[in-house]
Amino acid sequence: MAVPISQMWTVASYVLGQKLRGRKHYPLVLMLEPLFRCNLACAGCGKIQYPAHILKQNLSVEDCLKAVDECGAPMVSIPGGEPLLHPQIKELVEALVARKKYIYLCTNALLLKERLEQGTFKPSKYLSFSVHMDGQEEHHDFAVCREGTFQKAMEGIRLAVKMGFRVTTNTTLFDGADPASVRGFFDEMMATGVEGMMVSPGYAYDKAPDQQNFLGRRKTNHLFGMILSNRKKSWKFNMSPLFLEFLMGKRDFECTPWGSPAYNVFGWQKPCYLLQEGYYDSFKELIEETKWEQYGVKSGNPKCQNCMVHCGYEPSAVDYTFGGVGGIWANVKAMLFNTYPDAQAAKDLAEEAKKPHRPIERLVQLGIAKDLTEKSAA
Repeated sequence: MAVPISQMWTVASYVLGQKLRGRKHYPLVLMLEPLFRCNLACAGCGKIQYPAHILKQNLSVEDCLKAVDECGAPMVSIPGGEPLLHPQIKELVEALVARKKYIYLCTNALLLKERLEQGTFKPSKYLSFSVHMDGQEEHHDFAVCREGTFQKAMEGIRLAVKMGFRVTTNTTLFDGADPASVRGFFDEMMATGVEGMMVSPGYAYDKAPDQQNFLGRRKTNHLFGMILSNRKKSWKFNMSPLFLEFLMGKRDFECTPWGSPAYNVFGWQKPCYLLQEGYYDSFKELIEETKWEQYGVKSGNPKCQNCMVHCGYEPSAVDYTFGGVGGIWANVKAMLFNTYPDAQAAKDLAEEAKKPHRPIERLVQLGIAKDLTEKSAA
């Protein structure tokens, strides 16, 4: 099982408690961004496009803990930027572990091996390193716009697993992704001994340099249908199985934009985590003053029409799971019968495998990563 029983129980009891209290707008995961600064410049991310004076800022440990306590979510995701660059990341993680929050420290892992060798972190059931890996080596290095990052990240993953840390991978897929390569990547990650994998379609950040290759809903369903149908039993996913069915087009959920609230150097971000619509001073203001009906596919909001990312829809899947007997039974079936045999998906996968999938050429054409030219030529 990819998620420990203790974590599943904590989340289940929390969600059921919220439902018994009649609370609709409750958070599941706090997206805590202590900095935007990063040691990569990925084409699909807009975080490091902020001005230099913003990139130099860090949230203090005190501010982070205040946000954690104010929000009350049982899980805390620490993205960025690159959180391993934060000068007080050790103190922040230790404080969150002491609060018994389940932490997903999201990292590109370029500094992970170094931090582990320095003794910055201690293994805990509450701490998981969520390593951003965008596919097999060529595809990953393409996505992050720098050669050699895959191997560097793998060094960190292997050491973390060896030292007894919980490790998951987090993969974002864009238009043109090679489904056969993604399936091969899943095999590689399972071979490293990671606890489980997370996967999501990319969302079109307004600031992202590459605006041409984000997936629409129909393409998302087709791509994930090829990837996740006829699934290997050895693959373990650290996420809701019903969310994976949603990506495959087997379920239809509405977005839960309050499920993953975000706090960063500007304050509480107005929904959603991926949009740039301003900030509130408090979590209470975010929940009470946001016009939630203006978000999601049914709202008609044009920014929401093609979005299927995990921060909005995995909370929907979790909420449905614990919303009644039907949701619980659907989740159990998805866990037990998780291979999803599909002859058409297998045929589509075979046809897709005949097509050329050479991401580096497109990257060079975009002018985003000239340093990959030599590898492409080789």
